[in-house]
Amino acid sequence: MIIETSAPTRVDLAGGTIDIPPLFLFHEGAATVNFAVSMLAHCRIETRDDDRIILRSIDQERTVEARLNDINSLRDEPSLALLSKLVYFFRPSVGFEMTTRSEAPAGAGLAGSSTLNIACIAALNKLVGDRYTPERFIPIAANVECQVIRVPTGFQDYYSAQYGGVAAIHFGPEGIRREGLDIDVETLERRIAVCYTGEPRNSGTNNWDITKRHIDGDKEIFEIFDGIRDTSLELRQALLAGDWDAAGEILAKAHPQRKRLSPHITTPHMDALIEAAEAAGAIAAKVCGAGGGGCIAFFTEDGKRADVEAALAAQDGCRVLEWRPDLDGLTMKVSD
Repeated sequence: MIIETSAPTRVDLAGGTIDIPPLFLFHEGAATVNFAVSMLAHCRIETRDDDRIILRSIDQERTVEARLNDINSLRDEPSLALLSKLVYFFRPSVGFEMTTRSEAPAGAGLAGSSTLNIACIAALNKLVGDRYTPERFIPIAANVECQVIRVPTGFQDYYSAQYGGVAAIHFGPEGIRREGLDIDVETLERRIAVCYTGEPRNSGTNNWDITKRHIDGDKEIFEIFDGIRDTSLELRQALLAGDWDAAGEILAKAHPQRKRLSPHITTPHMDALIEAAEAAGAIAAKVCGAGGGGCIAFFTEDGKRADVEAALAAQDGCRVLEWRPDLDGLTMKVSD
């Protein structure tokens, strides 16, 4: 049997970090806004006639092997830790080879690891006979990823990977709810440029520092998170109303607010890229993920995306990324 799955990465427009439990419980109405993009994470499983388990990452150029009777060894395997931990969790009863790859750059801040997580969970779940319903994929993904990175992980990335599209994710004591946003995706695509800075980031480190300050009762952090929540709700409303000028103004105000969270949100190189993009017609910059490197998304003046991309491409170390909105989310193909 061959199982092939794919899931889209995402650009987070507003609300990032507030999706980490228990932070959202202290900011009533907490929400994030993001959209899935066509840079996919892929997982392929092919069953074997023997008892070997072979895990292979094309991106990391690493391979891990085990036997079915020694599957416990994968629990704390440091190489390909996420893949190994997932296999340990599902505990398949047949030998197989699992190969993964991602179309997004490493350390891009586009939720590559969370997206690969969802793709692998779907494939492994099929391998073990659909043990869990799809509604369980996201809690499993968050819990296993937390075990791997050893700090709390946010939830918004899993929703874009599994469901695709443009969405507001709402957080509260009653749980987490995804709201698909029916907006003009052609305008979204026309007005947003995405570039990879050439500097990979470490989201676990930045987010944990911010989370710890919040838990310790830092009043400034509480104030900033209230503003992050408000920005998400305002952006949601502007997008639903088709008010793209208001959306640009909201995003422009959000960037300096987010930089108050940590001095490491941007680097000098990232600041130079933002300056060049704004000179070419960018209205607002949104550092993707936790920042400190990775990707930056730019909301541009209408008709200026190409100009902004040209200005970015001229900067050292910067790579403009091709993308389209992904409305499909998680996909699977099974064959004999």
